[in-house]
Amino acid sequence: MEIRGHAAIVTGGGSGLGGATARMLAAAGAKVAIFDVNQQAAAEVATDINGLAVQCDVADSASMEAAVAKAAAAHGPARILINCAGIGTAKRIIGKEGPMPLADYERIIRVNLIGTFNAMRLAAAAMATLDPLTDGERGVIISTASVAAFEGQIGQAAYASSKGGVVSLVMPAAREFAQFGIRVNAIAPGIFLTPMLMGLSPQAQESLAASLPFPKKLGDPAQFAALVRHLIENSYINGEVIRIDAALRMAPR
Repeated sequence: MEIRGHAAIVTGGGSGLGGATARMLAAAGAKVAIFDVNQQAAAEVATDINGLAVQCDVADSASMEAAVAKAAAAHGPARILINCAGIGTAKRIIGKEGPMPLADYERIIRVNLIGTFNAMRLAAAAMATLDPLTDGERGVIISTASVAAFEGQIGQAAYASSKGGVVSLVMPAAREFAQFGIRVNAIAPGIFLTPMLMGLSPQAQESLAASLPFPKKLGDPAQFAALVRHLIENSYINGEVIRIDAALRMAPR
């Protein structure tokens, strides 16, 4: 799909991978709506790229329905959805204080998996009503998984299972939406220099980079965004989860 001129939604677009993706889409000529729970962060990116900032909770039905409607009113129905909203906190299933509180597990599943599904169902419903483009395509959906979906470390039970759910969602969604000409893919990033990692000391960042086979450096969010662009523009990629991780295979801890 050609990006220029189309409406796009980026969840979690106020920072990190989502922020880089929003900037890439705007530079490529898309009309970008930035969805984020952090209104200030979304507004800062929107100001930079002449986009639309929308504060919302991706896992809340009413909040997302209102956000999608607001974006459509400003830009028209989106043909591009990029799911980048997500959280991740490390906690063992059985820690020093006993079993992980169920609420902690539920929170990560709610944002990472239910939020991805919520955005997907609403965006796809709108895409399915659009006129097909010249190649029969109506839309593209790209979600963010993680290498933790495949090699979750100790302490990543909640995060890994949420991202594993994102991986498993790709194929049934791609098969179902094929009748509408909507493609569904996901990207599984490794260790990227996002706001969470930028809070680490330079020594800690260097240690993480040294664990990578090649190249031995943390991923740049712009590299994630470049892969998003390729997945949008290459219409033969569908139903895929693509790792971008410098050949990283995570150790147990």
